Amino acid sequence: MTTTVAFIGLGNMGGGMAANQAKAGHKVLAFDLSEAALERAAQAGCTPVGSVTEAVKEADVVITMLPAGPHVLKVYSEQIIGAAPTKALLLDCSTIDVDTARKVAGLAKDAGYAFADAPVSGGTMAADAGTLAFMVGCDEPQFARIEAALEPMSRATFRAGDHGAGQAAKICNNMILGITMLGTCEAIGLAEKLGLDPVKMFDIVAKSSGQSWSTTTYYPWPGPVPTAPSNRNYEGGFAAAMMLKDLKLAQDAAAKSGASTPLGAQTEALFQMFNGLGYGGRDFSAILQMLRGKLDELPKE
Repeated sequence: MTTTVAFIGLGNMGGGMAANQAKAGHKVLAFDLSEAALERAAQAGCTPVGSVTEAVKEADVVITMLPAGPHVLKVYSEQIIGAAPTKALLLDCSTIDVDTARKVAGLAKDAGYAFADAPVSGGTMAADAGTLAFMVGCDEPQFARIEAALEPMSRATFRAGDHGAGQAAKICNNMILGITMLGTCEAIGLAEKLGLDPVKMFDIVAKSSGQSWSTTTYYPWPGPVPTAPSNRNYEGGFAAAMMLKDLKLAQDAAAKSGASTPLGAQTEALFQMFNGLGYGGRDFSAILQMLRGKLDELPKE
């Protein structure tokens, strides 16, 4: 029996994710406010529809990938809950604040739905390849069903805990990512000033104690990692504006919980500066060019 998947939000991440649901043989009813995104979804085997309610009305699974908490709350409270069959599994893969994730979960559960917050890690390359990591907050008995629904898009799916725990895990993970990328970029800039070839530095660090995902998978200097955005003048990938959003979520959560995150705060401040200069549309690893004093070589978007 064919599974009907409603996919809401077809941006840089959602487009690839929806395409992988279609590749898995599911009927994917796709909606986005962007006509270009709908056209790409159609080319990937999805069926574009004209509204959220049209997408979800006969869905077995509803997946949302939206920009921020207010969008998620509005779409679920006004267009999904009550419009989708109560048998439908509701999965929000957006990165939002923990409080909103728990509020939406409460609304969904009160209306009789199974719901999970299931944000992702891996970036656009993993979204396209179907190799994302999912961090899930849900009722434990629902996890097997959720894991199966995410499988076409996933290389690993973790239950982080109850509702909101997926968002907590994502916020913490991306704070680590922002800090390690910034440290990698600072070290490359220093290496260059000291006369060390940044490519040679990659060869060394990738086999040494400074190794990280930011080095071996996403090296911000062109050459060593061919798939990294640094080879495309930092186009595509994970936009600096989105990294700033996640760092702000982390700092907001830290303030509310009383956690000490001084490196997270400094990283947020530097990405705020980079975005303020007009480079929020570039991949977040492009902050290297600001640290090198080479922003004149980086086109704005």
